[in-house]
Parts: sequence; structure tokens; C-alpha cells
Amino acid sequence: MQLHNKVVIITGASSGIGEAAARLFAEEGAKLVLGARRRETLERIAGEIVGKGGEAIAVAGDVCDVGYAEQLVATALDRFGRLDCGFNNAGMTGEAVAIPDMTEENWSLTLATNLTSAFHAAKHQIPAMLKSGGGSLIFTSSFVGYSAAFPGMGAYAASKAGLIGLVQVLATEHGAKGVRANALLPGGTRTEMAGNIDEEPERLAFLNSIHALKRIADAREIAEAALFLASDRSSFMTGSAMVVDGGNSINKV
Repeated sequence: MQLHNKVVIITGASSGIGEAAARLFAEEGAKLVLGARRRETLERIAGEIVGKGGEAIAVAGDVCDVGYAEQLVATALDRFGRLDCGFNNAGMTGEAVAIPDMTEENWSLTLATNLTSAFHAAKHQIPAMLKSGGGSLIFTSSFVGYSAAFPGMGAYAASKAGLIGLVQVLATEHGAKGVRANALLPGGTRTEMAGNIDEEPERLAFLNSIHALKRIADAREIAEAALFLASDRSSFMTGSAMVVDGGNSINKV
């Protein structure tokens, strides 16, 4: 079990990649603190994990709230006595609108959700990890803003690119003390955020076409990559932008 007795915080855990990671990490022996806004859904997922013999506690909240990151860490320490990993996965796409037409509210909310929340997560998770002798910070970035761009996604691209710069600095600041930081860059993935794309055949065909594998990922496939970063198998990996994009970044046909 790759995460046996490791204590892990996962945000955005009520659906998509976060939910898939919660279920996978539990199978691999992790003790979980699950975060998301939807309390009922989050508690159901935690309950199902516990029902299968795992350990998980749900702490509902909004990553944009300054105190939420601290609450998640406090829960991990109170319930399990340590913190080994933070999979900071919560995010949003924001409104699809060109920059001249974008409202400041949309820009600010997207950056607060995707980037500023990562600052708060790192600020509180790192001290707890240092007390535990080290750990792994994972932030869900994107190929958007790294190897590709789409019209109307300026705020999203800026926030996700910012995460890559953040992990590079965190890696240099804390690597000598055993804390690793990496960004996970998924390609197109079947998630609730992506919508019901099976009912949009033209959109699905386009998304499939921009990947070298000619398909998009299941959330579990991205969770498997997050598992690698969370586990000791990635012990010599830090400051990286880990691309898990089905060949999106190299596909030209």
C-alpha cells in the first residue's frame, strides 16, 4: 500500500479528480481529510470510504476563505496527529470571455480559487509537514497556460501557470527539510466541471482530437498520477510540472 498510514488532505474532493483521488488514496492506505464546498456530497464520499474500512473525515468549506486551509490542517493534526501530503486540487474555470470583456470579479474569483488558495494551503501545510519530518505538496495545474491556450480562458490560464511558479519556489525553499512540491498538469478529463460532454458529440470529438491518444482521461487516471506524487516513489521529484495530458502538448494532428 503506497500511502500506508500517510495523512493526506485532498481539496475539491466531492467530484472529479479529487473524488477519484480520495477513493484511490484510501485504497492505498491513506488517512484522509477531505475538503470541498458541498457538505452532503463530501460526507457521503467520506462515509463510503469508511464503510469500506478506510479512514476519512469530511470538512466542508470554500478554499477562498482564508481560514479554511488552517482548518483542514488542524483537523488532520487533531484527528490523525500529523500531515504527510496535501493534494490541493480544488479549482474553477471561470467565465469563458475575452480579456477586454472580462469582469474584474471573474478575474479575481478565478485567481482566488486556483492560485491564492494554493498560497494559503502551502502556508499552513508546510509547517505541519516539517513537524512530521517532511511531506509532499501537490497542486493541480493544467496544460492550459503551459503548452496550449484557448480564447476566453485568460484568468484560468494565468492562475494555473502561476501554480507552476509557486511550486518551483516552494521546492527550493523547503526541499532540504524534506518537503517536496510539484504541479500536476492533466489533459482533458471527464469531470463534473467539464460537463456532460457525451451529450455534446462535436465538443467531445474536438477534445479527443487534440490529444495524441485521441481520447480524454478518466478522473481515475489523473488520480493515479497524483498517487505517484503523494507516495515515496516520487522521492527525488520536486519543483516539477508533471504533464499527464495524453500527449496533448506534443500533438499537432
